[in-house]
Amino acid sequence: MKKILMFVMKGCPHCANAMKYMNELYEAHPEYKELDLEIIDENEHPDIADKYDYYYVPTYYLDGRKFHEGIPSREMVEDLFKQAYEG
Repeated sequence: MKKILMFVMKGCPHCANAMKYMNELYEAHPEYKELDLEIIDENEHPDIADKYDYYYVPTYYLDGRKFHEGIPSREMVEDLFKQAYEG
């Protein structure tokens, strides 16, 4: 299983949509609840966010490599979860 790192900001509508997609996937695939997922609010932890190369949120890193940046789709989140779960 690969680690997922997600950068968000409070009040970001695209981050809210990403969270909604993630929750839908957790309901449809309970095994995804086992994923190693860390969510970091860049305003609360700028020291961590500054170490990563991205401009838009939400941004996902999979196993240390940028997977997606910006407006998410349900399909992208599902692909991320599949790749992380299958390791």
